[in-house]
Parts: sequence; structure tokens; C-alpha cells
Amino acid sequence: MDTMSDGTRAVRAGLPDPEQYEPTLPGPVLAAHFHLSGAPTGPYTYGRDTNPTWTHLERAIGELEAPGNPVETVVFASGMAAISAVLLSRARTGDVVVLPDDGYQLLPLVREQLEAYGVEVRTAPTGGDAQLAALRGAALLWIETPSNPGLDVCDVRRLVEAAHAAGTLVAVDNTLATPLGQRPLELGADFSVASDTKGMTGHGDVLLGHVTCRDPGLAAGVRRWRKVVGAIPGPMEAWLAHRSLATLELRIDRQCANALELAHALAGRREVTGLRYPGLPGDPSYPVAVRQMRRFGSVVSFVLPDWERAERFLAELRLADDATSFGGVRSTAERRARWGGDAVPEGFIRFSVGAENAEDLVADVERALDAALSTD
Repeated sequence: MDTMSDGTRAVRAGLPDPEQYEPTLPGPVLAAHFHLSGAPTGPYTYGRDTNPTWTHLERAIGELEAPGNPVETVVFASGMAAISAVLLSRARTGDVVVLPDDGYQLLPLVREQLEAYGVEVRTAPTGGDAQLAALRGAALLWIETPSNPGLDVCDVRRLVEAAHAAGTLVAVDNTLATPLGQRPLELGADFSVASDTKGMTGHGDVLLGHVTCRDPGLAAGVRRWRKVVGAIPGPMEAWLAHRSLATLELRIDRQCANALELAHALAGRREVTGLRYPGLPGDPSYPVAVRQMRRFGSVVSFVLPDWERAERFLAELRLADDATSFGGVRSTAERRARWGGDAVPEGFIRFSVGAENAEDLVADVERALDAALSTD
């Protein structure tokens, strides 16, 4: 698998060896318990611990995260379950953890929980590798790149080298990029974490997350946390996720190409400010992104003059649903400030570009902008 292209690998990843008259991808195993006599030494004992459907998916994700290298993947019921497993299983009272201050909007809640356990939490922005200044004495550095929703990018390899020199573990939230866009383990990270609800599964119908590690000991700690808190994925969700991986390259390539076209179109609109897309030459993140990313993601962000015109723009769209989340084959967009958890202007739009025809999508956005801003 390590010599195959991304598309071939995605189609074949995690499939069991061929067996006469059996399906190429076995269906979901719906079981709370398994036949078990004698000592519990087999691979499947109880449904909170292991499941054959998880095994296939975990192998598949591992092959995408680090082709040709031995890694261990642990799947979870959601992206937040995966994030919490790394942070809360590693941090101890008195430890220091470094988080981005511009990351996913639930990170402040995780910070509150860590601080309740007696963990010191330091924060710094993603851009400019600002987290470097907060590393002294840290047990764990949490990176989110590109950041959500601001789309800043940091130099993962530079941060990893500095962190490891100080004895600090590094976890990278790779949700926006997916393994086809960026491979944190190849850049030296200890944990690659993602919400597979987004681009990995891509259809807006599954909640799932994963953690992948090179170090079996680190993976064992994460797996133990999953068992203790019971943050397990349903077998049907795991099966749907594995099925969806077969089209990962097709979806991601189309979405990234569409996102770049949309970014170019928005760059020509004087009413649009704060345009960000890491793959757009001229974007502040482009010089770093082009060095460490192979694809730049499906999300474009920009700012409209105020919340009223932003809401009018969203209402006028016909090819994008006003919904939270990103990475799906159907475009979505939202006024991100409505949640109150991100430090963004009231007119900030996070636009997740889908797999629609690029000309149709750009035309719809242009029309919606004209309608929303026509009173100016």
C-alpha cells in the first residue's frame, strides 16, 4: 500500500484478505458480546472494547495516515471524543498543556475541564508559530492547522522539533486537511487527531473521530481512555465511514479545486474582506501551507460588512445549506459568530465548499452576494 497513489490507497484501505463468497467489505458487526470461553485472550470479547468493524476502519485510517509505516488508530464516537481522549488521558495535575486560542470552539470547554483537574493551560495563536513561546515546561502541545474557522497555518515540523527538544508531546488536529492534505505523523507529531464527521466521511450523516499514533504505548493510553469513558462508535457508523473512504480522493480533489475557484472569485469582490484560503497565492498562510500540505482543504472564510448582510447572503444561497460543520459533498455555509465561541466579526462566513459544479457554485455565490449587498 505504501507505493500506491492516494486514490488507490483510499479505495483499498483496510479491506480484509479475499475470502470466497464473502463480501469485499464485511457488513457491520452488531454485537454487545461475543462467544468467549476460558481465558479472554482473543481479539473480540466485549462490545465496548473491540469490534471487527472498528478493526477494518482503524486499519484503513492507519494506511492513509502513514502509508507503509506501522501505526495504531483508535476510532471514537465523535471528533470531540477523540480530542478529549488525547488531552484528558495524558494531562495530570500540575502539568502544562498548550492550546491554540483560535481553534475549534469547544476547546475553551476542554480548557475549563483541564483546569478543574489542576492542569495549567496556556494559549497562543496558530499563525506565526506563536505557540513556540508557550512551550517551556509543557507536557503536551496541541496544534490545529489549518485552524478552524480562521484558516491560519503553522509550521508543524518547526513546532514539533522545538517541542520534542523540550520533552513535550505534540498532537495535531488534522480535521480540515484530512490525511490526503497533510500527514502530521510524517511531520513528526505524536498524535494525529481528526473529527471524521467532516471530510473523511464527507456525507454529513456520520459522527466519528479518530486518533493515530506511531508509538503503541501512546495508542494504548488513548484506547484505555475510550474503554473507561465508553466513547465508542456504533458499528453502523464505523461501517459507513469505511465505505465512504473509497471516494475520499475523488471528493477531496473536487472540493479543493472548487474551493480555490471560489476563493479566486471572492478575491475580486470589493465588498468581501478578510478572505482566507491556504491554497490561494497571496494568503498569509500560503508560504507555510505549500511546504507541508498536499491539498488545502474545502473551507474558505471571508467577512461581509455586518451580520444583517451576512444573514441575507446565506438566505439567498441556493447551492449551500445554512448549517454548521464542513467537509461534505454538499456545500454548507454559516455566519460563524452566531455561536458566540469564536473571536470573529459578526459578518464572518465559514464556507465549506462541496462537490457541486464549480461554475454553478461560483455563480450562486455571486448572485447571493449581489442580492445581499444590493442596498449598498
